[in-house]
Amino acid sequence: MSDELEAPVPGWPEESAHRLQKLEALRALGVEPYPTRYERSHSLAQVAVTWAGRSAEELEAEGARVRIAGRVLLKRPMGKASFATLGDGESRLQIYVRRNDVGEHGYKVLDLVDLGDFVGAAGRVMRTRLGELSVQVDELTFLAKALLPPPEKWHGLEDVETRYRQRYLDLMANPEVRATFLKRGAMVAEIRRFMDAHGYVEVETPMMQPIPGGALARPFVTHHNALGMDLYLRVAPELYLKRLTVGGLERVYEINRNFRNEGIDAQHNPEFSMLEFYTAYFDCRDVMDLTEALVASAARRVLGEAPASFGGRPLSFQTPFPRVRMVDAIVAALAGDSGHGLEPRSLGDPAALTGYLGGESFRSACARRGLEAAAYTRLSHGKRIAQLFEDFALPGLWDPTFVVDHPVEISPLSKRRADDHQVADRFELFVAGMEIANGFSELNDALDQRQRFLDQLAARAAGDLEAHVMDEDYVRALGHGMPPTGGCGLGIDRLAMLLTGSRTIRDVILFPHMRPEAGRDGTTTETQRHREE
Repeated sequence: MSDELEAPVPGWPEESAHRLQKLEALRALGVEPYPTRYERSHSLAQVAVTWAGRSAEELEAEGARVRIAGRVLLKRPMGKASFATLGDGESRLQIYVRRNDVGEHGYKVLDLVDLGDFVGAAGRVMRTRLGELSVQVDELTFLAKALLPPPEKWHGLEDVETRYRQRYLDLMANPEVRATFLKRGAMVAEIRRFMDAHGYVEVETPMMQPIPGGALARPFVTHHNALGMDLYLRVAPELYLKRLTVGGLERVYEINRNFRNEGIDAQHNPEFSMLEFYTAYFDCRDVMDLTEALVASAARRVLGEAPASFGGRPLSFQTPFPRVRMVDAIVAALAGDSGHGLEPRSLGDPAALTGYLGGESFRSACARRGLEAAAYTRLSHGKRIAQLFEDFALPGLWDPTFVVDHPVEISPLSKRRADDHQVADRFELFVAGMEIANGFSELNDALDQRQRFLDQLAARAAGDLEAHVMDEDYVRALGHGMPPTGGCGLGIDRLAMLLTGSRTIRDVILFPHMRPEAGRDGTTTETQRHREE
């Protein structure tokens, strides 16, 4: 074969040209490099489990035949015989190929096999002289030629950029990554099983919406040519799900994709998965009970009896989860940080709170955390409470904890507490310093809801780009009457992080969003040229 070869695709390594030559050589032998199917009798793991306890003599006497397939991870030619290791993602198994067993043609095919190619192998289960369980092959079938070589660190790809951009390589090289996504799949399956068992109906709501609603977030916008209108990728399915409750579907849920045009960090990705569910005749406390049972059930499904750990620190999903008022959490955190006592009722009094925020003890507490004390005085009262909680109380919440009684100002879709109209009948569930669920007694007073939307429009006009917009149709739906209803949104990705011990959301999303690679947008030069033309 010539050494002066051109890669089949611009930017591919020179080795690709040699692999292309081998592909053509396979065709010259009458071998189809990309056949349609291959019938297996066992997966690699099934072979390993079924015959794990058999000795070489027992296997010889049994003469069990199998048909297996996998990617070639290792190849060791030894003259008239060769060893290779196959992998199928779940397990690995050695094959032993002799020229006398597969014939000249079969051995020539083996010679054209590169690391990363897929092959099928039929033969007898045996043990080598060193005792390794193997398959002695008498029929070798070529299944797919890999034109690109595997990662250099085949047994452990570590480069973070490559792992996230080319998740297929990550899955090939790192078995623990595959395990993470299998656990995530088991978690989602348990969530569905739990909701179905409790009488909920799974539904689907629009992903493109004429009005972005259901959360305080900046949306992505697109344009529909046939309708001649802008549409928004949903930030939440909430308002559509509650319309269904108005229509008489008393228990509904959706496992949905949401899109928010916000920052990217360890806990945020522009598109993410959530569970949202709504229950007629429930209030906030009923929803908390169900959410607690759901999270505990998902943890048992993924972890079994094994203890949970996150960031090297134990994490307990033992129920019941503590429940604490937001103002109490703030007071406890400030008292522990500054040693200065603060009464919970002072947080409800804007004047008293402003006085405390201007004091020396609070300024010192902020300085120790790298925060600007004066920044809190520039916020409205409700947002000030929320910011104090986020900066001082939230980092200390480790095991699952429900935080209740949020300011109404930051809860435009929640009912007020009957005994205190300054706070919403709402909860958030925090674990390891992260919010993973948000729920409340849903506001079903159409006129109150309309006024809340008007207040949000005023905030939007003042520069708050995350404030809610008016949704007259949703107000109209409430005008037809919605029963008392409790609802909750649960972050699928963040719960997956906790149950798999993953420190960043990118580790539990198969294809997280990334900045374009340096000097390119992920497309080939050829594709870019076609775009320009």
